Amino acid sequence: MGSQNGVVFEDFFPAMVEKLGVEGFMKELCNGFRLLMDGEKGVITFESLKKNSELLGLQDMSDEEVVCMLREGDLNGDGTLDEMEFCTLMFRLSPGLMKSSRNLLIESIISEM
Repeated sequence: MGSQNGVVFEDFFPAMVEKLGVEGFMKELCNGFRLLMDGEKGVITFESLKKNSELLGLQDMSDEEVVCMLREGDLNGDGTLDEMEFCTLMFRLSPGLMKSSRNLLIESIISEM
């Protein structure tokens, strides 16, 4: 379990990958993105993350923590998270997945063959 800016994050992702497989896990990440995104804009905005954070049990996040989370994942500098940025952020927040990312890549490549 880790804490960044007071938000506790428990890394269940490696267990999810083991249970769901790579394809199933990626599908769940995409579902998580859709749950948090602004339906009209198709991206996660400050407002959509703040509004939907309760669904993740993060309703006590301060505005500053929400902004920090968006900044952490915002690779193109537009102030929002698109699906790829969200998935990248989730991988970066999971030390267990980062360690096994090579295996995930190999499994994904093999499944495409």
